[in-house]
Amino acid sequence: MNQLGKNIIRRFGGYLPFITCFIVLCFSQTFRIFTFWNLITQFLLFLFIVSIPALITKRMSYVDIAWPWGLVCIGVLSFYLGQGYWLKKIIISSIYILTGLRMGIGALILYKKGHLDKELSRYRFQRIRWKKFGYKSEHASLQYEIMLQCISNITFLAIPAMLQAYNPDKFISIYEILGYILWISFIIIEHFADIQKQKFIKKSYLNNQKKVVCNVGLWKYSRHPNYFAEWMVWNSIIISSISSLSYYFETEHKMIAYSLLFCLLYISRLMYKTLVYYTGAIPSEYYSIKKRAEYIKYQKVTNMFFPGIKKNNNY
Repeated sequence: MNQLGKNIIRRFGGYLPFITCFIVLCFSQTFRIFTFWNLITQFLLFLFIVSIPALITKRMSYVDIAWPWGLVCIGVLSFYLGQGYWLKKIIISSIYILTGLRMGIGALILYKKGHLDKELSRYRFQRIRWKKFGYKSEHASLQYEIMLQCISNITFLAIPAMLQAYNPDKFISIYEILGYILWISFIIIEHFADIQKQKFIKKSYLNNQKKVVCNVGLWKYSRHPNYFAEWMVWNSIIISSISSLSYYFETEHKMIAYSLLFCLLYISRLMYKTLVYYTGAIPSEYYSIKKRAEYIKYQKVTNMFFPGIKKNNNY
């Protein structure tokens, strides 16, 4: 098989889990209408905010705007289309809206300040991957990656919102309470980690120490505490959705119900891979090592993702 054929198969394989999830949602008696409107909303959002600008500028950093605002859209759709218990509907809608707004407003601020006028490092890193796998068309690669982000909002990442917004059960389970508490905790931790990093960068800049490594606060225990916290935000949402599944085992075909369970749990793996390998830790560290000589020492004593005690107190 020639290189083109291999590339087509590899890229189709990248879409396959999302296509499978989409088929499950379309066959669901409960979620097909929501999925239709979410499909239209996310497609238009990514088309005008990311895909068309990417064709013009050859930059996909606009994903940082569209993806979180896509979560806001899921929250709004959940509120208006959900037919479940009003309290659960309000809570899960608010979770999506607040999660999206936190990142979405931040992305708009970066855009206004001109930070998106050049490709962000995590998206520059994608070019290295494309070259490694022999992808020659930059335009095709950009659109492929953009649509991958779009379809994640259409499928897996919308499932917790649907499960809870359509659940009529008025009983608030221990899983829901635990999930909501964890969500609040980790959204605060993520924000706190970002603030610590920003303060460190500002202080270093004022002291003319631009190449020092941030190893203060939460960054003492993880090289990427913000990414870990974001992963836990999604795990918290998953936990809060578990008890809703019992309703769909009664109302949906068993195959659909089990598929929804699998898709719900798969979100954790999806976000882990994204935050570590795809646009998170590894792309970030590729450039950090080049810019900061001390970063290699930092890597040796501090866990990359999961928080832990320093391996060596001399650093």
